[in-house]
Amino acid sequence: MANFFDLIGRIFISSIFLLSGYNKIFNYGDTVTWMEGFSIPGFLLWPTIVLEILLPILIIIGYQTQISAILLAMFCIATAVIFHLDFADQMQTIAFLKNFALAGGFLFIAIHGPKEWSMERKKKYVRL
Repeated sequence: MANFFDLIGRIFISSIFLLSGYNKIFNYGDTVTWMEGFSIPGFLLWPTIVLEILLPILIIIGYQTQISAILLAMFCIATAVIFHLDFADQMQTIAFLKNFALAGGFLFIAIHGPKEWSMERKKKYVRL
């Protein structure tokens, strides 16, 4: 049962990034304009989209999970610091804390790795 909940947890924590990456593709122009409003160059949107789609998929399937989780944790912290530092706005404060909470979840995944339901699981060989 623990393996099932581990997989569900990996799906839940990754889903926000999959949806965000998908939305960035279909709202590309608006997202570039929003990023440039924070002095972030628009050309960084494509690497962001790739990161937000590829790394969560790797975490869900349990392949290179620890590296992916560390990269997403760093991405969450950077995003919080760059885009959500307006503590006068309660929604920005919540978004800031949400990003740090996600980073904590990813660090937990990085430390403990995926359980049995992953591509990285250790195969048990039976010697005949």
